[in-house]
Amino acid sequence: MLFDDRLATVLRQRATGEAGLRTQMRQLLDLLGRARAGAQGDQSLLAAAWLRLEALAEAIPASERARMIREPGWRLGNPALVAHLAEQESEVAAAALSRASLSAEEWTALIPDLPVRARGFLRLRRDLPVDVEALLARLGVHDRGLPAPDPAPEASPQAAPPSPALAAPGARPDPPPLRVVSPAAPPSPPPAPTAASGTEARTRSREESGRSEISALVERIAQYQRTRGESRAELEIAPRLPLGEAPERSRRALRSFGFAADTTGRIEWASGEAAPMVIGTRLFQPPRLGEGATPEAGLARAFARRQPIVQAPLTLVGAPAIAGDWLVDATPQFSEEGHFSGYFGRLRRDPGPASAPPRPEVREADRIRQLLHELRTPVTAVQGYAEVIQQQLFGPAPHEYRALAAAIAADAARILAGFEELDRLARLETGALALAPGEADLAALVRATATQLDPVIAGRAAALVPAFAPETALLVGIDHDDAEAMVWRLLASLAAAAGAGERLSLSLAPLIGPGTAMARLACTLPAALAGEENLFAATARSGESAVSPGLFGTGFALRLARAEARAAGGALQREGELLVLRLPLLTESGLVPSPQAQGAEGSGV
Repeated sequence: MLFDDRLATVLRQRATGEAGLRTQMRQLLDLLGRARAGAQGDQSLLAAAWLRLEALAEAIPASERARMIREPGWRLGNPALVAHLAEQESEVAAAALSRASLSAEEWTALIPDLPVRARGFLRLRRDLPVDVEALLARLGVHDRGLPAPDPAPEASPQAAPPSPALAAPGARPDPPPLRVVSPAAPPSPPPAPTAASGTEARTRSREESGRSEISALVERIAQYQRTRGESRAELEIAPRLPLGEAPERSRRALRSFGFAADTTGRIEWASGEAAPMVIGTRLFQPPRLGEGATPEAGLARAFARRQPIVQAPLTLVGAPAIAGDWLVDATPQFSEEGHFSGYFGRLRRDPGPASAPPRPEVREADRIRQLLHELRTPVTAVQGYAEVIQQQLFGPAPHEYRALAAAIAADAARILAGFEELDRLARLETGALALAPGEADLAALVRATATQLDPVIAGRAAALVPAFAPETALLVGIDHDDAEAMVWRLLASLAAAAGAGERLSLSLAPLIGPGTAMARLACTLPAALAGEENLFAATARSGESAVSPGLFGTGFALRLARAEARAAGGALQREGELLVLRLPLLTESGLVPSPQAQGAEGSGV
């Protein structure tokens, strides 16, 4: 089978009656259940299949869908379908999880994402791998069966009434004796409880209260946790002697507290738990003779001048809860007669450099990313509706409308690709994104990309000519996909700007020096780009070329390639009539070339 069009065939059918709906439901379950995770296919077709499955689920009752899933002859092997069915009704989820046939790795990845109510159905299976059962145990999923109740103790022979079967034939049982109680006499005490009467009393009390023993046990546990939490909170606040009969109080560090200082700078009041630890502490020490400037000098100067104190640094020494660096914010206080009476303010922990405000370029990149997110949402919606019309998911459409919808979907995809490039450039230039390390053969990528672009530009008699031996191999230390995207942006930009009859040379060589091991790719600039003053801000668009470096033109594509090269530890820059790309070689120490680089250097690359 060269092309698997079974899913498209099923989606083209228009199911109207009940039999048609059930048949299409079985077909989609079969096709989607056979698809494995990560399989390549038409994503729009798969999205249409999921939408059709949702529509069928609304039209077919849950009991019918559960019966279809339990039908013999096929099993669910797609984790995505199992997760989709597990979020539906309980009977559908139970049927799907009982018929799912997944590997241990797929179960391990799927179970944490399942709804809590659906995880319990997996305990009904006895064929799960050991690792999966251990994962269920860690998540608290146990058998739902309750333990058998304890047998009631046998009643004592004295308390048991005589059996009617042992009585004499024809004898009538004696009526219970009548007991007359006078109004003035106190009531007789109740009979002593027996085992049988105790059991009956417990049963009767449980029936009267409407609660089971399990609910009573749950209430007891909750009450114990509440009491324990209250006692622990009291223990943390109340002082105690270290006699070892209770756990130690938590030594959590305070984050902020209010204070009041007198006219000498000594703290005379503090809020909350900080009071016993800081009262009596001086905010600053008087400067000593010959002592240089200290971090508290600004605090002391503001205090002497009776000025407001704003974010003045202060270091407290003492209990672990208050020790460390603080920032002081306080205002001077004056009496009604105008006399200075001290300061009233607040101390808060110094956040340090980690919480420093971001740089302006980082804030600008964040704003760009937020704007792209806002723009991406409507474009994605337009693309989805266009694909719905083009694929006739909700009914037939004229061919003209389908052609227009296909063009709109293609334009939306190009716009989304441009948004991805903008977001990638913003993150690379601000350092929010780093290229993953890996291994890539730069020479092989250059040859493959040039071979792919040559037939497109051959109509203009232009060509990309690799000026290195075919057996050359240079390994660079970045991910293969990132290296391939970088080489494509570079060579596609040059090929799109190449004029008629231009032959662009591509030379590749290792650069080995003290402390450096780089691969150097030098590309000849076409005449259209050689005349640009700033190559990375070129606005020339190659509208007549079949090769497009990107949605925003050559300059943006080269700027993105330069940001990727810098993030990888290399550089992309112009050197006269050449555009030179440098990437770090893959070596064990980073200072010596790899064996492939040495072979390339010896062959005269």
